[in-house]
Amino acid sequence: MPPAMRLDDTAACAHLIADRLGPHLCVAAPLGLGKPHGLLNALYRLTVADPARSLRLYTALSLTRPQPGAGLQRRFLGPFLERHFGADYEDLEYALAERHHALPANVAVHEFYLQSGALLHAPRAQRDYISQNYTHVARDLALQDVNLLVQLVARRETPAGTRYSLSCNPDLTLDFLAQCVRAGKPRPLCVAVVHPDLPYLSGHAEVPGDFFDLELVPPQSPRLFALPRTPVDVAEYAIGLHASALVRDGGCLQIGIGALSDALVRSLLLRQQDNTAWRDGLRALGGESPTLALARRIGGLEPFETGLYGASEMVMDGFMHLARAGILKRRSWDNLALEKASVAGRLNPATPGGHYLRGAFFLGSRELYEWLDATEAADPDAIDMCPVSNVNQLYGDHQPLAALQRRGARFFNTCMMATLLGDAVSDALEDGQVVSGVGGQYNFVAMAHELDDGRSILLLRSTRREGGEVRTNIRFNYGHVTIPRHLRDIVVTEYGAADLRGKSDSECIEAMLSICDARFLDALAAEAKANGKLAPGFRIPEAWRRHRPECLAKALAPLQRAGLLPAFPFGSDFSGVEQQLLPALAWLKERSATWRGRLALARALARPGAPVAGEGAALERMQLASPGRIGDRLQRRLVLAALRRSRQPTGVA
Repeated sequence: MPPAMRLDDTAACAHLIADRLGPHLCVAAPLGLGKPHGLLNALYRLTVADPARSLRLYTALSLTRPQPGAGLQRRFLGPFLERHFGADYEDLEYALAERHHALPANVAVHEFYLQSGALLHAPRAQRDYISQNYTHVARDLALQDVNLLVQLVARRETPAGTRYSLSCNPDLTLDFLAQCVRAGKPRPLCVAVVHPDLPYLSGHAEVPGDFFDLELVPPQSPRLFALPRTPVDVAEYAIGLHASALVRDGGCLQIGIGALSDALVRSLLLRQQDNTAWRDGLRALGGESPTLALARRIGGLEPFETGLYGASEMVMDGFMHLARAGILKRRSWDNLALEKASVAGRLNPATPGGHYLRGAFFLGSRELYEWLDATEAADPDAIDMCPVSNVNQLYGDHQPLAALQRRGARFFNTCMMATLLGDAVSDALEDGQVVSGVGGQYNFVAMAHELDDGRSILLLRSTRREGGEVRTNIRFNYGHVTIPRHLRDIVVTEYGAADLRGKSDSECIEAMLSICDARFLDALAAEAKANGKLAPGFRIPEAWRRHRPECLAKALAPLQRAGLLPAFPFGSDFSGVEQQLLPALAWLKERSATWRGRLALARALARPGAPVAGEGAALERMQLASPGRIGDRLQRRLVLAALRRSRQPTGVA
């Protein structure tokens, strides 16, 4: 195949594609970061402008910036979003149309993973969603007559000619094209869109110059999508501390993204860097709790010496922090003899290289992208971005090697709810509305059961706020499950770790009750008894009655005072003033959700309270320092009340 034809005009590229392929486009695009927004938008506009055309898009995780509402939310988010993403950032137009119920009839978007919660009650998106395990997507996609594949890439000129890196998304591209060959399907037109800031990663992610048919290099490229770093609260830190004790030195690690993953990574760092304080935190949370017993059996309480190997569908910031701390360092090789020699202690890792992190796609902060780029330059073997079929399953020719590489594996994932019988609810609600998708969660749960010493560990907040009320995330049963109870393993909440593997139903229920919020224990136990799944004589131990937020806060207060559990464990994209505003705006949102809260808000408006430090700068940031209109003056008073009340002790309205 000849080298790719090169263009520099996005609109011209879209017209050329349309001329070559005709009016009906069936497009495959990577999930997350690897989508070329400009080209997809140009193809979308061509289709919208001509009803005789059609566009079918197969993709996942169509990332868009948060869409701020009116009033205070817009005042806060507007300047932040422009600063963080850049004024020239280009959102995916089809994704915005889906959110506003405005997707035209001649466009269909089929995603197997949605931006979490973004498309709840968006009818077209919900109807066109495809529920698939991550590892089955390429197989199923090969049957869809895809005629166009578009992907954001990095490019490098070498003495041997042009080379491309699939960089952030080798996950499905290589598997999909291989499946097309197996199915006897024609190869789609493959279009590379070069982004100058995308890290160039070699290894499995690198492809030759003739891999693509067209290359587009726009004259300007907006910043890469970067996830804003979010705060971690006390309950999330408690979950992270419990979970970090279940990781075995010399083992393998899979983690996802979000506050719970950040809490886990921070806790692993604390275990390594201040082991005494880390142990103090664990003891404060539960004394000689089941977590510590489980840690001694399958995890560890000491710092890491051998270190960990990362094999995770997603490479995120946490792996960067673990590598910098010398925790992520156990190397692996795509050679069974070398891997066996390493296990036997007969191999000097400095001699044959090897990688300590393998992933299928990456997404995170700009710091992560810069670290990946620098790591490739300094140690090209360290990180291997590869097809998802290699990361998310053990089947195929690589099974003996993959099992050995993943020795001591701990697969950490999050879920929204769990049942007393060990089902996990992670992707959708019982009415069928999809929150996100199963993604690779089932893959990792299944692998944990297939590996001799692997464990699946689901992280779960025990409660949530809904409509201004606290609700339990642990239910007796639920009308939808992602992971069925026969695959139950370990569940971790802020109140401890429940080992469910091999347990009878009544033992499983007792273990789950032991990590519930105390406010819901009696009702849950009664429901289990009423359904014949818990012995009538079962009594709730008094220690479980202390599973309350105020007890958590007291237990972890020493670590917080010592600065070991900061609200933003890895830095913040928000300024200092914005960090002051965040809890205040959260206070306002919570009070506005119920009539009792609104009464408390009215009282706070009448008597905002004593001034606090920094409120002048906060008002300036919200453009409310000198309001003129009545509505602006009311917003100013709301912000003042929130700033002053959100700093008061818990329980003060």
